[in-house]
Amino acid sequence: MTHAHEYAAEAAAILGAATGVEKHDIALVLGSGWGGAADLIGDEVARVDATDIPGFDAHVVPGHHPVFRSLLSPTGKRVLVLGARQHYYQVRDAGKVAHAIRMAAAAGCTQLVLTNGCGSTRPEVGPGSVVLLDDHINLTGQTPLEGATFVDMSRVYSPRLRELALSIDGSLPDGVYAQFTGPQYETPAEVRMAAVLGANLVGMSTVLEAIAAREVGLEILGLSLVTNLAAGIGGDTLDHQEVLDAGRDAGPRISALLAAIVKGM
Repeated sequence: MTHAHEYAAEAAAILGAATGVEKHDIALVLGSGWGGAADLIGDEVARVDATDIPGFDAHVVPGHHPVFRSLLSPTGKRVLVLGARQHYYQVRDAGKVAHAIRMAAAAGCTQLVLTNGCGSTRPEVGPGSVVLLDDHINLTGQTPLEGATFVDMSRVYSPRLRELALSIDGSLPDGVYAQFTGPQYETPAEVRMAAVLGANLVGMSTVLEAIAAREVGLEILGLSLVTNLAAGIGGDTLDHQEVLDAGRDAGPRISALLAAIVKGM
């Protein structure tokens, strides 16, 4: 076990003591627009400030709240909401980005739902659309893995969980997500590059977390909320308020979708 995984196990032990929940089953990372889903997924058993757990710093990004929530779903599953996403643009350390995922695995989670708000390179898949991740492209030049850690990435996003999501909403389009480092939004030329490479979603999260999750054997479902058309696609300039507004408007619908998916997991 590497130092990073030992540190995650330490964090998981403290989380367990703070929540009174010995083992969790499912971990959720709720990105821009997805926060309301937690209230539909189950009853809150406990909540813990992220700053009380080793390895997490206070956040300053609007729309992100650094709290861990332990929920009990109607089906008896223990759901851990990881409300302290550490973006690469904040910490410039892929290991820190991965810390919450590794902690969730050490806390017993076997499944992970990664969500985000992102830009779309497809005009027909515009703001308010939910896209089911099929694959990703790592454009950060970084990895949370250390040394000769050869992790199979041929099927990052679980076909089984994708089928579950489609059984609830068969209209969900597939998507390939490209992670840029940020925090600046992508230029039109960078968006065109990503599209040429095969991406149709662009954002600043998810990919490094997915790599860490596959290392520890988590089964992953990825869902993206399109908050804007990417630069050069829609013709408008981009700002963070637009992302927050799109997430707020779509919130009730996507929260109900995610709650239904988690119920079936």
